[in-house]
Amino acid sequence: KGPTRRVPVVFDQECAGSLLGNLCSAASGYALYKGASFLIGQLGERLAPEYVTVYDDGRMVGGLGSKPFDGDGLPTRKNTILEGGRLKSYLLDTYSGRKLGLPSTGNAARSVGDSPGVGPTNFYLVPGAKTPEQIIRSVKDGLYVTELIGFGINMVTGDYSRGAAGFWIENGELTYPVEEITIAGNLKDMFLNIESVGNDLRFRGRVASPTIKIAEMTVAGN
Repeated sequence: KGPTRRVPVVFDQECAGSLLGNLCSAASGYALYKGASFLIGQLGERLAPEYVTVYDDGRMVGGLGSKPFDGDGLPTRKNTILEGGRLKSYLLDTYSGRKLGLPSTGNAARSVGDSPGVGPTNFYLVPGAKTPEQIIRSVKDGLYVTELIGFGINMVTGDYSRGAAGFWIENGELTYPVEEITIAGNLKDMFLNIESVGNDLRFRGRVASPTIKIAEMTVAGN
């Protein structure tokens, strides 16, 4: 497990996708008008470094979430969520948009018998230039996360604490497996402190991310 310390943390594709899913949930119009999101009033504000861009693209060719129109019958489109690290748009349907005084973004989602809601189409972090191996080599002492456990996330404040497992990085090399540890921080700080974005974006669902490195988080063991 190791001692408690603050170190760089590298999230593999799947775990980075989970982290991006938290951003997606916070950007939902329903969470916003109910006061259950740390992104309230943040349009135009910097949430991440300038090299971080996030899209939700309902027209992506072959995308798992691609469709010509949303649950309200409005045409889908490519929405820019983060551009240059700044929050440019929320995810809205007609109802939540009216509540917030904003137009729909074409993200209405519903199925038979369910209440209408907001959902992503193809929500992704634009890949960078570095390979996962290059990102790992940039870490002198830190954690490579391959599994996240539990749901210790407060979407109102952004406080984040989850069980994790993976490998310890020493001098740029994966050295030994670690488990039964906790990684903790705040989502606002975590996105601001994204230090590297990998080039390994792969879609296995409607929310996807390449490998990312966060400059520093608390890793708690013994």
